[in-house]
Amino acid sequence: MLPKVNQTLFLQVASSDEEEAKIEYKSRIADMDDDRMMIEIPIDDKTGRLKRLFLGEELSAYFITEGGVKNYFSTHVLGFKEEVVRLVAVEKPDPESITKVQRRSFLRVAAELEISVKLSEHVRFLALTDDVGGGGISFISEGKWQLKTADILDCWLLLPYKNGSVEHASFKIEVVRVKPLETGRNQVMTKFNEITDGERQKIIRYCFERQLEFRKR
Repeated sequence: MLPKVNQTLFLQVASSDEEEAKIEYKSRIADMDDDRMMIEIPIDDKTGRLKRLFLGEELSAYFITEGGVKNYFSTHVLGFKEEVVRLVAVEKPDPESITKVQRRSFLRVAAELEISVKLSEHVRFLALTDDVGGGGISFISEGKWQLKTADILDCWLLLPYKNGSVEHASFKIEVVRVKPLETGRNQVMTKFNEITDGERQKIIRYCFERQLEFRKR
C-alpha cells in the first residue's frame, strides 16, 4: 500500500552524526506522480525547526495506516519545486519495498576510496574512505592529524565507475565525530558542508553502482 496525497510522513535523515540521525521530522505529501512524491519541508515537532534537505540525501520514512500500523520505506531527494511553499521531490517507493519493520537502509555504501583532505593552507593528506553517501562520508585518518568536531575540510574524492571511467568530486565537509580506533588511527565521520548538485550526483551515481554490485553477490 502506497501513501496518499495529504498523508503525513515521518522522516529521519541519513547522517554520520548519531544525534542528528535520531531526530524524527514530520512532513505532508502535497502531490504525487508515477515516480515522485512532492512533500512539504520537514519540521521537527519538538523544536519547530524546519529541516533543509539536499539533493541526493537519503531518508528513512514511514506513514501510519488504519489501526496505527507504521509502514516503513527508504527514499532519497530528487529535487525541489517552488510553489506557494517550497516542495521537496522524493523518490516514490516501490509498494513491495514498504514493510511493517523499521529499516535504516540508507544509500550509504561501504567503500575504500582515495580522498585528499586539506587541513590548512599548508597541510594536506591522503586517506581512505570508510563509507560514502549522498549526505556525507566517513574516512580513516592517521592519528597525527588533529581533527575535531565542527572542523571544515576541503576534499577531493576519486570515484571509479563500472565502465572504467574515473571522476573527481570536490566539496567541503564538516566533521561531526572523531572516533579513535585501536590501531591508533581515527574514524572521521562527516556531513557535506558545501557541495554542488553536480558533484553530489557523481557520488550518488557511484553509490547506486556499488549497491547494485552488492545485490548481485
